[in-house]
Amino acid sequence: MGYDMLFSPMKIGSCEIKNRVVMAPMLMGFGQLDGKATKQMMDYYEERAKGGTGLIITEITRIDDKTGAAAFKQLGISHDYQIKPLSQMADRIHSHGAKLFVELHHPGRQNLGLLVNTVPLSIGCNRVMPFFESLLYKFVPMGVKLMKKDLVPKVVCPSAVERSYFANSKTRELKKSEIKRIIDEFVAGAVRVKTAGCDGVELHGTHGYLIQQFLSPNTNRRTDEYGGSFENRMRFLLEIVEGIRRECGKDFPLIVRLSLDEFYDKIGEKGKGYGLDEGIEMAKALEKAGVDAIDVSSASYDTFNYWLEPTSFELGWRKHLAQAVKNAVNIPVIAANLIRSPEQAEQQLQDGVQDFISLGRPQIADPYWANKAMEGREKEIKRCICCLYCIESMQENAYKGTHGHCSVNPFVGRETFEFEKNGNGKTVVIIGAGVAGLTAAELMAKRGFRTVVLEKGSRVGGQMLLATAPPHKEKLNWCVEDLYYAAVNAGADIRLNTTADVDLVLSFNPYAVFVATGANAVRPRNIKGSDRENVFTSTDILNGSADIKNSKVAVIGSGMTGLETAEYLCEKGNKVTVVEMADEIAPGTWMQHRDDILPRLNAFDVKFYTSYKLTAIHDDGIHIESTKSKEIKGVEADFTVLALGSRSDKSIYDKLLTRTKRVFLIGDSSHVGRIADATESAFEAVKKV
Repeated sequence: MGYDMLFSPMKIGSCEIKNRVVMAPMLMGFGQLDGKATKQMMDYYEERAKGGTGLIITEITRIDDKTGAAAFKQLGISHDYQIKPLSQMADRIHSHGAKLFVELHHPGRQNLGLLVNTVPLSIGCNRVMPFFESLLYKFVPMGVKLMKKDLVPKVVCPSAVERSYFANSKTRELKKSEIKRIIDEFVAGAVRVKTAGCDGVELHGTHGYLIQQFLSPNTNRRTDEYGGSFENRMRFLLEIVEGIRRECGKDFPLIVRLSLDEFYDKIGEKGKGYGLDEGIEMAKALEKAGVDAIDVSSASYDTFNYWLEPTSFELGWRKHLAQAVKNAVNIPVIAANLIRSPEQAEQQLQDGVQDFISLGRPQIADPYWANKAMEGREKEIKRCICCLYCIESMQENAYKGTHGHCSVNPFVGRETFEFEKNGNGKTVVIIGAGVAGLTAAELMAKRGFRTVVLEKGSRVGGQMLLATAPPHKEKLNWCVEDLYYAAVNAGADIRLNTTADVDLVLSFNPYAVFVATGANAVRPRNIKGSDRENVFTSTDILNGSADIKNSKVAVIGSGMTGLETAEYLCEKGNKVTVVEMADEIAPGTWMQHRDDILPRLNAFDVKFYTSYKLTAIHDDGIHIESTKSKEIKGVEADFTVLALGSRSDKSIYDKLLTRTKRVFLIGDSSHVGRIADATESAFEAVKKV
């Protein structure tokens, strides 16, 4: 397929973009306390410019340190001292023919109370005590505890309203004088961006942040000129636009990122917020105000999964939003629309859905997405699998002073790192062709080693073959497909249906051996009846060795494996009960995954028992005991499925340790984890060879 439109130039205002590929704004945590662009951040963005992206839009960039700092390590444009490093970053991006826009942002009620007034104090302390930043992260856990008790400042909002679902901080209403000050800060931020030599700005009016809070009747209940009617709710944003036009001129490109529909109806709260009809009117008003492009998005953190989708969502499911704006305005329309392939991108351009293709997570997964597509190397693209690890790891690591990661790209945050190409044809053997084994195979082959992969099964994938079996998990298989292609393309010799033993491995006279034999499902022997014929593990269900239909099934364990196994069983006509020892379903699971699957399980009328542990299994059911009252309850079940985790398989590793010098344990065979843990462990092991 040709990509004539995808790689054709187009202007946003006075700025010509060399192609239609846009890197969407995404906070990853490569900044520092004072908001200056760091070398690591510059490396990260420059890599995407090298990769052929036409327009890069930065992460959320703060314009206000006191109430508007959304993270300790985000980019800032709230002070003149931030201009020079931003200018350096712009120069590096421009050197590859790409353009740079800066996304101006204020979180409003989406902020954490812990961060209100903390950043200015931290910047001052860090100047006096250079060691302060490392000390800061040691005190963050204490701050989190204070936040949970509401012993931190309230976050600002157009009105004092309910807490946001994600941030869960108490809100207070902005004074009119504060509104005027924040408008001025947005304008001053744009002036600094222009001074730095960047190509334009984008105003972040989506995802429940402050600008959208003014637009939404759910969060804007003011009775003055900034609230109430549609015109009044638009006033805050339009005054920012007017100020930027006044101070930066009409030729300085200005984009507004806009949620067209808050999608409260998707979570059963119909009538709350605003919908598509009003969103289109907002887009029209912005065009009239002189905005150069609309970056179409949707939802807010209250409706998280409808702007940052889990793997279950269909590609292009919300393209109707972009299409509606495209039909209503005569300025360029940018949109993400869950686009993952160049073919899909080109088709949506050809169909007139949008003018620019916004790629967020795909740019994290593969910074060379654009060049690979343009050069006809589509199969080399490492596709984003929508696993959400980027945002989950970013949020978790924000409290530790480090950055987000990617499941399929272990080079994120270390873009300038290069492996030595010193293999010189020496042989390495990799046992297992799962995610870890295939990652190691690609990297070792690229280093010039003769790479032999021994896989006992008839297919590559390892544990991923189980992960992709439940409903709506098909995208996860992209990871296996892409890693397999990359390994073979690099020269790895992958041998299927080959069971590795010590003699076979040693027959290759290997320079190094990587053991990626995965893990096996846990089947506790201390539970009475666990050895019965009607008892299976989640592995037995997902690999098809146990085919249960139209029966009563008890699933023990509500981690994601347990919940996905439950859904798999429901689709086969089974009546399912899930038993969880913790006080909540899916303990420790990133909430987006839980919010994604629970409505589907509820639709199947799955019965949940929390705070109960399994004590015995019988032919016709199970006994469970309350962890609180010690009450024993009987649950009818024809079959019991144990989803209690997995145990690493290290059997051949232990045997090889005494027979060869360099043996590395990677993936689940080292530590049972997730896709990102597998790729990271392979990356680190390859560094040691």
